[in-house]
Amino acid sequence: MFFQPYILVAVIAIVIAALLLFVIRRKPDVNRLSPFASLAFAFIIAGIVFSEDQILGYILMGIGLILALVDMIRR
Repeated sequence: MFFQPYILVAVIAIVIAALLLFVIRRKPDVNRLSPFASLAFAFIIAGIVFSEDQILGYILMGIGLILALVDMIRR
């Protein structure tokens, strides 16, 4: 009973992401994320997910930030 609002929010977020992905795929000139940017995004999301353990969350976010900076410098 306690987790039902979280499940509802997660399902709504997945549906919105799927719709956005469907709309974005129709445009052929959309810039794609580089591998470093994708990896940085994944590390930042993992840092948010594991934020209950503060040290692990901050380490994951820091790795994501470093990868994002490396990607910006390379571009």
